[in-house]
Amino acid sequence: MGGFLILIIIFAAIWLLFVLPARRRRSSHAAMQDSVEPGNEIITAGGLHGTVTAIEDDLVRVEIASGVVVTLDRRAVAAVAREVDVEVEPEIEPGETEKPG
Repeated sequence: MGGFLILIIIFAAIWLLFVLPARRRRSSHAAMQDSVEPGNEIITAGGLHGTVTAIEDDLVRVEIASGVVVTLDRRAVAAVAREVDVEVEPEIEPGETEKPG
């Protein structure tokens, strides 16, 4: 009986550590793919970056270069590109010293 209880505990631990997080990731990825709309900048599963121009059922038209539009399956969308604000430190001119603070 004790061995059976250990097997049940191991199965529950595997379920909680691996299966549930994978299921959450899959559902959030599917929700992201469903929320894609024209004008979004996306990254495809193949690594192409482009802008969505039109959506028809499960097909997405993506402009990857000026005048180059490809048709992809909606499931090929890996991510919606987000702009990241990068803070750039000012360069120090030769002969200047850094001010503390």
